[in-house]
Amino acid sequence: MLTKTQVFDTLEKMPEQFSVDKFIDRLLFINKVEIGLSQSENGQVNSKMQAKQKLSKWLK
Repeated sequence: MLTKTQVFDTLEKMPEQFSVDKFIDRLLFINKVEIGLSQSENGQVNSKMQAKQKLSKWLK
């Protein structure tokens, strides 16, 4: 979950003129990175072998 500080920092780093879509895209990216880091810290990751097994049906 994003904090107000992260949202304000992101807004501060945006150019003077920007589209709302670009701002939302950046917030979504930051949120997804935060989720991934949290999952990694909690051990909610797949090993290389598990990833290969899950992706094998698409990588044929």
